[in-house]
Amino acid sequence: MSQNLIDTLTIVGMMLVTVLPRVLPLWLLSQKPLPPLLARWLSYVPVAVLSAMLFPALLMPEGSLALRADNLYLWAAIPAILAAWKTRNLFLPVLAGVATIALLRWVV
Repeated sequence: MSQNLIDTLTIVGMMLVTVLPRVLPLWLLSQKPLPPLLARWLSYVPVAVLSAMLFPALLMPEGSLALRADNLYLWAAIPAILAAWKTRNLFLPVLAGVATIALLRWVV
């Protein structure tokens, strides 16, 4: 086999290994309704993933627990949480958090 064919087959194989685990469950699960217990369990996945990404950055910005008044991320989380709670919007809490961080870095 030529090197070109090996490279092409390798790329196609990597594509299949990447795409199939994502597409197959969606394709198989779209054919019939989910059981209520599984649907309820899946409804918690976005919150769990977002929390797993967010809380380490908020509480441990330098790699260790930072529950101090000089943790700007905790201060920026307050208006972001309030904006999320009041508006139920995705963009406004991000805007509130980024604006608060920018303001705090400029002031402090």
